[in-house]
Amino acid sequence: MFSDKNTLLLDMNGTFMFGEDNFDSSQDFSKHYYDNDGTLEPDKINNIIRSVYTYLDSIYADIKFRHHFPSIKNVLKNMENVKLTDSEISKIIDTFAYHEMGFIPDEYIEVLHILREKYKLAVVIDIWAPKTAWLQLFEKLGIDKLFSASSFSSDHGMVKPSPKPFELVVENLAVQREHCLMIGDSIRRDLGGANAAGIDCVLVGGEKHPLAVGSSESLIELSHLL
Repeated sequence: MFSDKNTLLLDMNGTFMFGEDNFDSSQDFSKHYYDNDGTLEPDKINNIIRSVYTYLDSIYADIKFRHHFPSIKNVLKNMENVKLTDSEISKIIDTFAYHEMGFIPDEYIEVLHILREKYKLAVVIDIWAPKTAWLQLFEKLGIDKLFSASSFSSDHGMVKPSPKPFELVVENLAVQREHCLMIGDSIRRDLGGANAAGIDCVLVGGEKHPLAVGSSESLIELSHLL
């Protein structure tokens, strides 16, 4: 079915990372923030981070921001009635990343290694915090060298379903688009962005769509077909 494919572009959240985006009302952001020697009052730091998340979430699907999605740093600097030092901004961003990042189960680490034996791998990832914490996690789990190219939206401000992150990765890999296959869990972001870039997409996580070339319950299940 996928015999003409030699390159897999992978989404992250909901594809091989889970439990991400922990920003609900039960979260106390001050815990991690104080581990970094933060000095703001608990209510203030909680309100700031929750406000940043709420704002970014409200514009995430807005086409006006698709190629100019704001950084957390810029949002913090433009908040009304909030004056923060560069040091505090850095601690807040680190705390945001801690709550934005999920976990990668062992069985998904294994399947990434298995897929790398047959395919060239790359990632096309939307995150709002800088990628540093994710790269550190990838290195810790031994999967950092599996990816030959990557696109993190917080690097360039372009979010899916823009085709541009996909095009950047394909260009960096120096491969033909018809030989690439995108794997992701979002119809709008992953399928929409991949198709706009002329790349076939398989949906995982239970999503189905007539424009997808396939669907599977999980990356693990799909790996048996690849």
